Amino acid sequence: MCGIVGYTGPKQASRILVEGLKRLEYRGYDSAGIAVREDDEAGGSQKPIVLIKKQGKIAELRKAVPKDMAGHAGIGHTRWATHGAVNDINAHPHLDASGKVAIVHNGIIENYMSLKEMLEKKGVVFISETDSEVIAHLVAYLYRGDLEAAVKAALGQLKGTYGIAVMHADEPGRIVGARNGSPLVVGIGDGEMLLASDVTAMLAHTKRVVYLNDGEVVSITPADFRISDLSDQAIDPKIDLVTWELGAIEKEGFSCYMEKEIFEQPESIERALSGRMDMEYGTVKFGGLNLSKKELLAIQRVRVIAAGTSWHAGLVGCHLFESIARLPAVSELASELRYRNPVVEPETLYFAVSQSGETADTLYAMREIQRRGGSVLGICNVVGSTIARESDGGVYVHSGPEIAVASTKAFTSQLAAFYLVTLAMARMHDMSHHEGVRFLENLKAVPELVRKTLGLRDHIQKIAKKYAHAKDFLFLGRGILYPIAMEGALKLKEISYIHAEGYAAGEIKHGPIALISPDTPSIFLVPNDHLREKTITSMKEIKARGGPVVAIAEEGDELVASIADDYIPVPKCDARFQPFTMVIPVQLFAYFCALELGRDVDQPRNLAKSVTVE
Repeated sequence: MCGIVGYTGPKQASRILVEGLKRLEYRGYDSAGIAVREDDEAGGSQKPIVLIKKQGKIAELRKAVPKDMAGHAGIGHTRWATHGAVNDINAHPHLDASGKVAIVHNGIIENYMSLKEMLEKKGVVFISETDSEVIAHLVAYLYRGDLEAAVKAALGQLKGTYGIAVMHADEPGRIVGARNGSPLVVGIGDGEMLLASDVTAMLAHTKRVVYLNDGEVVSITPADFRISDLSDQAIDPKIDLVTWELGAIEKEGFSCYMEKEIFEQPESIERALSGRMDMEYGTVKFGGLNLSKKELLAIQRVRVIAAGTSWHAGLVGCHLFESIARLPAVSELASELRYRNPVVEPETLYFAVSQSGETADTLYAMREIQRRGGSVLGICNVVGSTIARESDGGVYVHSGPEIAVASTKAFTSQLAAFYLVTLAMARMHDMSHHEGVRFLENLKAVPELVRKTLGLRDHIQKIAKKYAHAKDFLFLGRGILYPIAMEGALKLKEISYIHAEGYAAGEIKHGPIALISPDTPSIFLVPNDHLREKTITSMKEIKARGGPVVAIAEEGDELVASIADDYIPVPKCDARFQPFTMVIPVQLFAYFCALELGRDVDQPRNLAKSVTVE
């Protein structure tokens, strides 16, 4: 969701802050701002912190920031509204009444009302509707000449989640950051230091980073940094090296990030598979599961914890676990599981799936399962993320940075991870060596199948133009393609704002068929297995009631082509691997519908890339 950037060093802070915020645009926001301490180079009286913040895009903030703005330390923020309307006043950073304390905050302060009432009784006047402003006034109230001590004292009174950065006009060059449930990263430069909610904000300046854990506080100056806990116990930092290049977060000739990421999928899937397929033994090799073969063999059931697109990947994974590894499996919505008083059974393996590794619902559900004695493996994209660090082991999907809010390449990389884990477990149960080798051969062919499917771009664009102005869509699939239908509907909703629903095709006669009319197109994902004929029957039921039908089916399927109003022929492959070829057309269809309607594809309204609050 919201983005944080902090900088202290010899360079012009305002330029680095705005540049960093620009790189965090993909996280989703509705306003942005910076606070910079204008150092008095002559050593005279200190000037107050200069605050500039604007509703709307970073471009509006950039216009308001003077190009020659002085100051070598500052903090910046992109806000995604939770408490209070979207306007300049509620935008971050927030100042205390004296103008000496500036803060930015990601998360939610649950007890802000009681703190606000306490401070108001002491004469403090609040100007915003946010929960975050209370932090600035509380730190100022507790300040006794030591910013780090004041921040720790304030945090001791806060309840909720936070990633914060705080500065004080009386301590030039110092920024204090802390996290509890919302990510914060320290960037270690050459004579300069940075803070950010995401490494993308600092990659132009350093690749050496430290990921803060919950309950940790960091104090940075241009020359050094110190990490400690709330009781002031020093913590020895683990310095990580970011392995990807700045170019990975550039558009590289594509019109937008989503288009680029859709077309990167052959390579991102190859990275997810690379070094993990053991063709000789017909199985896979993992380095991070942290489970012995004996422990894996003892697993009797699987549960997946996820949200949104990751939940759809989990549904595909559960289908694989049951049909191939013969293990009962369920994909759980993380936001529901945590509050359902879940039963954690022995011999059950849990997977927490999250692109960012910071999804609040999934993280909290994972912690609840672990608290009850469950073993949780993470399937994440972001190295060093909280889920990756706190899970009991797991698999990185290596899809590379995903900037567009609507996930595409991370989804197919998550699928690849599930196929690999399924094979590992199937080979420990009933799958023969010969079947394992065949499975790997099919999996190895997936990147090229995806590459061929992407060649349908122009054909899919024409179909999208034809239907883009429809108000409602149904996406229908069966078996392993049912989750892909749900994912297709979600993509269309996310970026085009068209109402769409994903259904199991066999369910349409149990209610959804009442929605069918000439104005409601249905997109069918037709499998090439035992469910093909039943899916075709559902297509005919829609056609009989005047509903337009778009069919995505194996190339050369003349029967499907003769029934459908529009036909998208995907490459032939083993039915178990059709999720890879079927998801590409629904991603492209959503993308081209959004373009036709003039939507902001990379930053759709009301959405955020990483949902770090409940």
